[in-house]
Amino acid sequence: MRGANSYLGSIGTTIFTVMSALATEYRAINLGQGFPDTDGPADIVQAACDALRDGRNQYPPMPGVADLRQAVAAANRRFYGLDIDGMRDVTVTSGATEAITASLMAVVDPGDEVVLIEPLYDTYVPVVRMLGGIPRIVRLSPPHWDLPFNELAHAFGANTKAILFNSPMNPCGKVFTADELGFIADLVTRHDTYAICDEVYEHLTFDGARHIPLMTLPDMGQRTMRIGSAGKTFSLTGWKVGYVTANAALTPLVQKAHQNLTFTTAPNLQRAVAVGLAKDDAYFASLSRNLQARRDQLAQGLASIGFSVLPTHGTYFLTADFTPLGFAGDDVAFCRHITEQAGVTAIPVSAFYEQPGAPRHYARFAFCKRLEVLQQAIDRLKSHFAAR
Repeated sequence: MRGANSYLGSIGTTIFTVMSALATEYRAINLGQGFPDTDGPADIVQAACDALRDGRNQYPPMPGVADLRQAVAAANRRFYGLDIDGMRDVTVTSGATEAITASLMAVVDPGDEVVLIEPLYDTYVPVVRMLGGIPRIVRLSPPHWDLPFNELAHAFGANTKAILFNSPMNPCGKVFTADELGFIADLVTRHDTYAICDEVYEHLTFDGARHIPLMTLPDMGQRTMRIGSAGKTFSLTGWKVGYVTANAALTPLVQKAHQNLTFTTAPNLQRAVAVGLAKDDAYFASLSRNLQARRDQLAQGLASIGFSVLPTHGTYFLTADFTPLGFAGDDVAFCRHITEQAGVTAIPVSAFYEQPGAPRHYARFAFCKRLEVLQQAIDRLKSHFAAR
């Protein structure tokens, strides 16, 4: 029989699948995968239930229902002062991962280069390569994850078509600064490229850090595709509702890609997310405040055990250096060890790197869990390492 797709055949099982299976096998507390262990707001869930029974369960419009597209536009104006036409500039997708793929499809031709910043979400590189694009990867280094301006500038060239980056950034919790975004915007303009901005954690920032969409910077509105996620904003990750905001020239291309990927998204979930985006400021403030309390609990607990905990100013995740614990092994071995022996699962940070030479002594822990679950994980780790 003839061979199948060689690139897909070369991709192994993701570390998230591997570690989650181990967590199930050893009945470990899973702080590996980034999803909350409680549902989001009851009124949004109820809105989805009500919409399911109102007789509108056939195919919704391919770009998304009008309620949600207009709600996304209103949220862009409300939070960032962006002048967005919901019916012209917004596309609803089946999750942010599809939004990333559709945005890349909208601009990347075979042979085009796409600048990426690692550590990175594990979908970025495969999608670029499946489209025939060439990843040009720039590395951030712990513990501060500062953007290396010279290296980033060197990554841009005559064949650069786009930069794709994530802020707030998974896995390292970095929130890009105004200066960093200004530098990126200058490169995008000078090299006549596009920016695909994965902003799914936009409302999950801590310690006064402020998320600034690249789209708000001068001349970026025409070059930027801004991606949001209802799953992250409303703690309903299984709904898989995402959205892309782009200008009137790019949006039809995003929609053509979306049409050939999933075509549409469950209409009742779309209408419920529209309800969510209209929630008052108190909800969005409480979202960050509650997650920051969980981050602090886990960070303090890990530090008390002996981990060196790196700062995190956004997302669901924190990174911890296990070197002080004296473990003889790399990050993959460490995460397997604590899953099997301590009953707590984390993700090796090297899994978020594409290039050789990734750091091998960091683990990523998700803190988007109930306080009592986080405390139980801390207690398990403390007991295990005290007995070594």
